[in-house]
Amino acid sequence: MDHGTHHTGTAHDHGEWRADGGHGGPGKGGVTWWAAAKATLHCLTGCAIGEILGMVIGTALMWGNVQTMVLAIALAFVFGYSFTLFAVRGAGLGLKAALKVALAADTVSIAVMEFVDNAIIALTPGALDAHLSDALFWTALLGGFAVAFVITTPVNKWMIGRGKGHAVVHAYH
Repeated sequence: MDHGTHHTGTAHDHGEWRADGGHGGPGKGGVTWWAAAKATLHCLTGCAIGEILGMVIGTALMWGNVQTMVLAIALAFVFGYSFTLFAVRGAGLGLKAALKVALAADTVSIAVMEFVDNAIIALTPGALDAHLSDALFWTALLGGFAVAFVITTPVNKWMIGRGKGHAVVHAYH
């Protein structure tokens, strides 16, 4: 759609679900990259908060790499799910139904993101031994998040286009 050829005077939602400009809803037409990127950024925010918190806690408790990574990954899932959970609870869903929506919306996205991010950290020489005060730690972590975003966005686009993943959440917006 060429946005330069029309102007209606109303706000236009660039996060629309259909690539052709229609509003057929998730699973009914092409999914924009913008919608997929927004869904991925939503998951990435929760993952980043949980993962960084897990790294800080594990480091403060002087845990080893494995224990710290397990905690960081667990907290990434908790925070990733909680963002969706609070959003759909705010839309009036009961706790049990909201949990089902959060699990359906975020599990694949968070799992892909965590796999990619942690693989990059593990494969970056010296990153696992770096301290929170080291630039290498933050470079590996933030680089991992960036690569995870790039890899997870097409996954979310594919899932949303099939009425899965974050498409489930948009029924409650």
